[in-house]
Amino acid sequence: MALALSNHTSSSSSSFSLMGIPGLEASHVWMGIPFCSMYIIALLGNSMILIIVRLDQTLHEPMYYFLCMLAVIDLVMATSIVPKMLSIFWLNSMEIAFEACFTQMFFVHSITAAESGVLLAMAFDRYVAICYPLRYQAILTRQKVTQIGLAILLRAGLVMTPVTWMMKRLPHCGSNVIAHSYCEHMAVVKLACADPRAISQYCVVGPTLLVGTDTAFISVSYGMILRAVPRLATKEARLKAIGTCRSHLCVMLLYYVPGMASIYTQSFGQGVARWTQVLLADLYLTLPPMLNPVIYSMRTKQAQDAVLKVFGPKKDPV
Repeated sequence: MALALSNHTSSSSSSFSLMGIPGLEASHVWMGIPFCSMYIIALLGNSMILIIVRLDQTLHEPMYYFLCMLAVIDLVMATSIVPKMLSIFWLNSMEIAFEACFTQMFFVHSITAAESGVLLAMAFDRYVAICYPLRYQAILTRQKVTQIGLAILLRAGLVMTPVTWMMKRLPHCGSNVIAHSYCEHMAVVKLACADPRAISQYCVVGPTLLVGTDTAFISVSYGMILRAVPRLATKEARLKAIGTCRSHLCVMLLYYVPGMASIYTQSFGQGVARWTQVLLADLYLTLPPMLNPVIYSMRTKQAQDAVLKVFGPKKDPV
């Protein structure tokens, strides 16, 4: 292992070497199996959502357009890290080009920012649907949904472009071994020869403000929803509203709790084992893409009916 590390640190400065999960190198082959399984399930589940929304006309409404955005984000997020992670675990292919590393970093972290924006948009969608049902179609038109989607992508790009640009300009004159399984920004910053404190602070303060702002607006939306649900006309309408909101809340908890835990353990978790920090970050980027389609398909009856309609057995015409 010492020889391998020496070879990595003396390699060309035009590339980095990813360690995988430090401290668990002996288990890499076996750890690749669950990550590969989660990736396959994520591909199938999110692709299924895109297919059923495309084929089922009853799902052509804002809620499912936002769900499609979430599915695309999850596909990009998982694909950004898992194939390279599996090549480390199974093929010992640790090297990643300098430009490829920063490209991966930009995609991973901008996509996570975009996912937070989509969750906020979905909370707003539920607020309008439950509090203003008669104006729902007029407020959330296709044009408005498209504008929201573009705004989410623009915000994510604006958040990550400055930090990626600053990190690319840092000198990397020492070790080029990244103690991580992907180009996580805090792990790359630690390799810089210059003082990285400004970037490190930005990497903590930026996501905290973004997530804090989004969760504040989401909380306000759900506070108004909880006040409006008891006033719905029928018990069926109340149960449907609660069921849809419960699915959304499960997805938000699945995204925000591990995400913020990963950010803070990377920044302040000196007492946390390195392999724990890396494994938490890996699971944060692979578990939600796998579970989001399961949560929505299992907890949303309209989605269940659409899955049966598209993929279920066809009835013979009488």
